[in-house]
Amino acid sequence: MRNVAIVEDEKEAAEKLQSFLERFGRERDEQFNIAHYRDAVTFLSEDQKKFDLVFMDIELPDVDGMEAAKRLRKKDSDVMIIFVTNMAQYAIKGYEVRAFDFIVKPVSYGNLSVKLSGAMDVLSARDGKYVWVSNIDGKVRLHSSAIRYVEVVQHILIYHTTDGDIKASGSLSALENELKGEPFAFCNRCYFVNLRYVTAVRQFDVFLGNEKLQISRLKRSSFMSALNDFLAGGGFA
Repeated sequence: MRNVAIVEDEKEAAEKLQSFLERFGRERDEQFNIAHYRDAVTFLSEDQKKFDLVFMDIELPDVDGMEAAKRLRKKDSDVMIIFVTNMAQYAIKGYEVRAFDFIVKPVSYGNLSVKLSGAMDVLSARDGKYVWVSNIDGKVRLHSSAIRYVEVVQHILIYHTTDGDIKASGSLSALENELKGEPFAFCNRCYFVNLRYVTAVRQFDVFLGNEKLQISRLKRSSFMSALNDFLAGGGFA
């Protein structure tokens, strides 16, 4: 179930958007819990953390959609924002609030379904996966979002997680297949990095906070491509 907010002052436009969302849900086997707000002030008074996706009209009474998005970002850095607007020239400003995309009115189902498919892919990736890690003490279940990077040292995998390091048996190639679809990439043959935790890349070094890993010349192009795709998709740590 995805919680979706439609912030739109025009009743007909909001109903049309909701009907398209319901149609998408039927066709793609997605469930949406949809809330409609006719102004940004009322929307911003709600608990923002409960929404996965917000369709935000830009031309709203009292507080416009761009200003509302700026205020929203102060409360919730992860929620996906798709602007709905009559004026395409405002779309470039969406980068200031890390909007996922924009749709120009009048909204068509074909255009919406393309944008929404991309949004669903990103949300699914954020949900993450669980992997079972085997070591001498038994098995440990790890969520992919908790893995910062995985290192291989003499055929031993070291999972560097948000709760500490775990040594385990296995291979990086098998782990890569298990985490297919998750935002991980090799910066060299020894490090499998969760792109959610990348804070900087400088020449042949990738930084995960204060930690620095080396990028090999062979892997730099593919690693940067994966990172750019992740960031373009609205990825967040």
